[in-house]
Amino acid sequence: MKAAVVRLPTSLESLSIEDLAEPAIAKGKLKVRWRALSLNFHDYAVVAGMLPAVDGRIPISDGAGEIVAVGEGVSGWAVGDKVMSLFFPDWQDGEPTAATTSRLGGDSTDGCAVEFGLVDPDKLTRIPKGYSYAEAATLPCAALTAWRALVEVGQIEAGDQVLVEGTGGVSIFALQFAKSFGAKVYATSSSPAKLERLKTLGADATVDYHADPNWGEAISQLSGGGVDHVIDVGGSTTLDQSISAVKVGGSLVIIGILGGLMAEINLAKLMMKQQQIRPIAVGSRAMQLRMVEAIEKSGMKPIIDTRFPLSKMADAFRYQLSGQHFGKIVIDID
Repeated sequence: MKAAVVRLPTSLESLSIEDLAEPAIAKGKLKVRWRALSLNFHDYAVVAGMLPAVDGRIPISDGAGEIVAVGEGVSGWAVGDKVMSLFFPDWQDGEPTAATTSRLGGDSTDGCAVEFGLVDPDKLTRIPKGYSYAEAATLPCAALTAWRALVEVGQIEAGDQVLVEGTGGVSIFALQFAKSFGAKVYATSSSPAKLERLKTLGADATVDYHADPNWGEAISQLSGGGVDHVIDVGGSTTLDQSISAVKVGGSLVIIGILGGLMAEINLAKLMMKQQQIRPIAVGSRAMQLRMVEAIEKSGMKPIIDTRFPLSKMADAFRYQLSGQHFGKIVIDID
């Protein structure tokens, strides 16, 4: 069977596609035929050597496929069930703990970039009805992060105002979830073409953050005093403007560090705004199941930018780095 394998010293050039022995079904396990994957920045960080990885690690946290064998003692699953992975395979429910979030798929444990894998029954969920494998593969990290930020943490309601930043996977999912709840959405980008595409997805107003460096204040004025929710993706490069954009007492959820690890914060402005600031990392299995139910009710479909075969995974990561994509990048395993 084919698998993507991280080899040391880690780099995109050392990422290889290898033939591995197909695993036999084992007691207490499910055998999954992975069909599609989607890329997140965390996956790139693993394969590029930005995060430590063991030699031979199978990367990629997000995958979707079908169960092809059920091990002895397993109940609740059947051959043919369509399933998707969990970003934190040990986090079932409740608040995160060090124990439940210490292992990450494709990082500290093998991921989904392989034709067949043995998986514990509680480390998968079903996929939304009517979803293809490619569509489902986009959900476990980016969509669940957006869902948790707006619903589980932000408690979004109809009529709320939301700011999404850029056109990465989490931001686009946040826009889609916000619109499904009846919220008004503001969106930013530096690309006029992408700003237009955001409008076609339902963004009510957009701001070019290159043309207006004080885009946070611009959003505050457009929204009549600040938005209820901000999904901050940049960390050090966006946090100050995000604070400006949120209303007094609003919700600011930090979901990314694309701009860097260290940020300067105007404490006076922060205290005057009295915002709820919450950094998060993806979500639990219970959250993922609630998200699946909501997706089925709304009929929401993910935005897939480009699809690559497994053999071209390194090229897919290079395309991801270019920043040209709008939505998710998918890898097909066939």
